[in-house]
Amino acid sequence: MRRALNWVSRVLGTLFALFALVWIANASWWSSYTGQTTILAHRGLHQTYSREGLERDTCTADRIFPPEHGYIENTLDSMAAAFNLGADVIEFDIHPTTDGQFAVFHDWTLDCRTNGKGVTREHTMAYLKTLDIGHGYTADGGKTFPFRGQFVGAMPTLDEVLARFPDKRFLINIKSRDPHEGRMLAARLKQLPDAQQALLMSYGGDESEDALAREMPHMRTMADVSPVSCWKSVGTSTDCA
Repeated sequence: MRRALNWVSRVLGTLFALFALVWIANASWWSSYTGQTTILAHRGLHQTYSREGLERDTCTADRIFPPEHGYIENTLDSMAAAFNLGADVIEFDIHPTTDGQFAVFHDWTLDCRTNGKGVTREHTMAYLKTLDIGHGYTADGGKTFPFRGQFVGAMPTLDEVLARFPDKRFLINIKSRDPHEGRMLAARLKQLPDAQQALLMSYGGDESEDALAREMPHMRTMADVSPVSCWKSVGTSTDCA
């Protein structure tokens, strides 16, 4: 009987010890969470849309919900509105143009959102500035186009974004895997003051991000990942490349 009681006591003691270790390991004082939340605005203040059946190349401008505000993505005004509403960081997309600039625009082609045609990067910035980037937005299958004619010339350049918001944090999406684009972006960002460079991060294909990281080893780069999956790196020295 005594042997049985000793066995039960040892088992209970072991279980208690394990419980104590688990509790201590998960206690709040071990957490590095500071209670601060970083808000990322994806392409600034943008129109929401149905995500049903969404693919990488789905046109999202022709499936928006009825507009609740007058902004569209990747414009200077939409970025300003997002910052005014409390965003800490804004993500935006860039494409090189044939005249050596970077256009701030999401889509690989112009056909979905604009009144232009063809591959975005196969045009000059001067041409892209003539387009209506609100042309293709519709919430009713093409019966009405609530932003048509309101955003002619509103596609910004990278230079315009950096000049408008010199003290703001950005996550820049390089839309290709071309290492030349990483080097091209680095050449532009190196012209900025050190304090502004420190506010910037980038993500994209491995090749373009690796080239950028070699030119600017101090910059946070995230190769071939989504900004959401790697967002824990924002504001720290950790990166996901």
